[in-house]
Amino acid sequence: MATKAEARRERHARLRKKLSGTQERPRLCVRRSLHHVYATIVDDARGHTIAAASTLESSVAGPLGSKTNVEAAKAVGSAIAAKAKAAGISDVVFDRGGYKYHGRVRALADAAREAGLNF
Repeated sequence: MATKAEARRERHARLRKKLSGTQERPRLCVRRSLHHVYATIVDDARGHTIAAASTLESSVAGPLGSKTNVEAAKAVGSAIAAKAKAAGISDVVFDRGGYKYHGRVRALADAAREAGLNF
């Protein structure tokens, strides 16, 4: 029987078979832990990280009370969208990382869409 983490890794591997980031449409990868939320934009064709944002950054986490809730995920979503716009990216492929599209993952995605990313 697989643990929760192993089951998530299996789901993520299944998901990654179908999607990858290109130079025109890089992959927006989401990772969450008990203490932080992370988002990266990756060009898989070149193996290059274009932009990254997380609650570890003081500019994102400064005004937040907690770094683990939905509000923190919204802040990371808008921060990653702003960095993507600065890098000239408007379209991405969303990689939920094997997590359910619910809660913090959904909040991050919605905030990124509201800030101008298309996926």
